Amino acid sequence: MRTSQLTAPVQRNTALLLCVTITMAALATAPGVARPLAQAAARPAFAAAIQRQVQHTPIAPGARRLAPPALVSAPLVLVPSAPQVAVAQPATVPTAALGEAAVGTVAGWVNIGGGRKLYFECRGTGSPTVILESGYRNDADIWSVAVSHPPAVLPGVAAFTRVCAYDRPGTLLDAGHRSRSDPVPMPRTARDLVADLHALLRAAHVPGPYVLVGHSLGGMLVRLYASTYPRQVAGLVLVDAFSEAVKALLGPVHWPSTERLLNQPPPGLAHYRDLETLNWAASIAQMQAAKPLRPLPLVVLSHGRPFDLPPTLPAGFSAAAYERAWRAAQNGLARLEPGTPHVIATASAHYIQLQQPELVIRAVRQVVQKAR
Repeated sequence: MRTSQLTAPVQRNTALLLCVTITMAALATAPGVARPLAQAAARPAFAAAIQRQVQHTPIAPGARRLAPPALVSAPLVLVPSAPQVAVAQPATVPTAALGEAAVGTVAGWVNIGGGRKLYFECRGTGSPTVILESGYRNDADIWSVAVSHPPAVLPGVAAFTRVCAYDRPGTLLDAGHRSRSDPVPMPRTARDLVADLHALLRAAHVPGPYVLVGHSLGGMLVRLYASTYPRQVAGLVLVDAFSEAVKALLGPVHWPSTERLLNQPPPGLAHYRDLETLNWAASIAQMQAAKPLRPLPLVVLSHGRPFDLPPTLPAGFSAAAYERAWRAAQNGLARLEPGTPHVIATASAHYIQLQQPELVIRAVRQVVQKAR
């Protein structure tokens, strides 16, 4: 295993307390396809919070500033919501616009069967297609947030190959920007989420094999996808990915309180009945029962700064124990494939794609090149 210590002059640890002054930029419009278009102004409290929480790094002129994301991956906490803004509803996407010959930006709904639609967006051209799988309760926009060094991950990857992202049901960017996909009953399991992704890619006629990039919970999902559909996966990038090993590493003393923390609604979203909720016990069991990965290009990125945690934690929760378990699990992920590069994002906490997007883009490029 090779471990790289990489640094960059990015913002200080904002992984779970991120407050930025923002403007939602419009997605480019493809023929016949509506785009979400939003403009939002952060409340003054956000600007003050920036000074308290982060060491400011200037954003390049013209860079997109998006609404402060509801960073609700594990462990989860929600920043104050931005003012709600009008968002144009996406149209149903003609699947020909997403297929093998697709170029440019396409965004909208895809029918996946059973009367359900998922929001899906793609940019760029080339193969293999990269699929971005967001963390727990994060929607597709988390990959387009430009916080530190533009470009963000999605447009950065689109510069050298086709890249797609989607909203899982019940996910969100912030309290005012919730999942554009049809809601489903909760809780769900990892296998349910993998089945949705497979149905989406088939319905959209996006040809494989894919390079799958997964953050947090999304990391476990892309591993389960690769185990379930091995011929459809050409490579993996795990971005501070959740591992099923965390449960055993925490043990019966610390895991129950961690599970309660993971599934509690973020502040201000207790009324959001469709909020993504996972059956963690079933999902971990499904991952444990999965077939081993076939040999394939793999890069593991892990945070170098500790998790930020909410001030009120469930009884029995230990931040130190959680950090130790997470780091041990990251080392285990790096051992899945011999010679896997293990990159420590020394300037990032959990949201490496926001704080050091260049590391994620570089890892994706490396895997794409190996997969070609």
